[in-house]
Amino acid sequence: MLTGRRLVLVEDDALMGASLVQRLELEGARVQWLRQAGRALGALRSPQGHIDAVVCDIALPDGDGEALFAELSRTRPPRPFLFITGRGSIAQAVRLIQAGAGDYIEKPFAMDQFLARLVTLIAAADPPGEGEAWLGVSDLARRTERRVAEAGATERPVLISGEPGAGKGHLARGLHNASSRRLGPLVVHDASRPSGSALSDAIAEAADGTLYIAAVDRLDPEGEMALLELLDTPPACRLVFGGAPEGLEAVRPDLRDRLRRSEITVPPLSARPEDADWLMQRLFAGANARRSAPLSGITEAASAAVRAHGWPGGGRELRARVIRAVDAAEGPWLQATDLFPERVAEAPWRTLAEVRDEAERAQILAALDRSDGHPATAARLLGISRTTLWEKMQRLGL
Repeated sequence: MLTGRRLVLVEDDALMGASLVQRLELEGARVQWLRQAGRALGALRSPQGHIDAVVCDIALPDGDGEALFAELSRTRPPRPFLFITGRGSIAQAVRLIQAGAGDYIEKPFAMDQFLARLVTLIAAADPPGEGEAWLGVSDLARRTERRVAEAGATERPVLISGEPGAGKGHLARGLHNASSRRLGPLVVHDASRPSGSALSDAIAEAADGTLYIAAVDRLDPEGEMALLELLDTPPACRLVFGGAPEGLEAVRPDLRDRLRRSEITVPPLSARPEDADWLMQRLFAGANARRSAPLSGITEAASAAVRAHGWPGGGRELRARVIRAVDAAEGPWLQATDLFPERVAEAPWRTLAEVRDEAERAQILAALDRSDGHPATAARLLGISRTTLWEKMQRLGL
């Protein structure tokens, strides 16, 4: 199930850790086992190669897993995290998922369930295959993909900017696949790591291919100077950069101007509700196929909730919610409450009459505000008589 995958396990319990390592290695994975948050932070910031996923306990002797993930996320989005804990709560799960962690499983758990969640998490995080859509089906997504394909036909450096979880790495791969260098390697370098030999090694490794420098907005001053020199004397590889719009504003002006000479901005998922629905459908298909008893499908209410959500965590949040919802769903269909369990916990149930009264109260207040408090004008705006408006105001306590 996990042949060739490289995993990091952060777990201080000797019995639990040994059991997980043994089973993961039996499934074909290579596992690096770390027992402390401090050591894990260093290893994950400067990994010795690609990491497919991190399995992390919440309670650690020198900190906690949630703080570890938050610290890693300050520089760039880490690989998918599957958190394991014996002290879980809906509030904590929602916090982690909105931050783009990946998934969350409570002890005690069945090993088969754990493996299924981990495999689904890794598969959902893999980049799209050749010929597949990268962003979605909306006009905004298609337009962005066309710009990436056009940029692939050139050799000039390209900056891909977008919010966390926007899919900048996927677009960098798409640009590489659309270029004349697609037969060469695509090498990813984390610009938030200390500059120097690591960048030199990445340049050498990417020869005749593409070097994607992620988190370029997190460069230290020394790294910014090194990057300016690199742009002055282009290496034997294609340069593609990724960064967040807010962070790029803090980059030294001369470097920022150089980077933005050829910039592709990824529109946020909140501006592309149809793409959120499209991505949910794709993720659902993969996660559902791994269930022992597959769900019948997704309710329209669930699709509507996904289209209406703001997605502060971007595609990573959506991926995490879908994976967790498909695994936890108890009915035959995926419901909105499976995707957003916090809404059940936080919001008391209301009758239709209560919902209607609240909506009418808000609209009447808005009409009165727009009409400077004149009931006759407010009634006309609302399309009702002045008498009806008066009766509603009395009933609603206005």
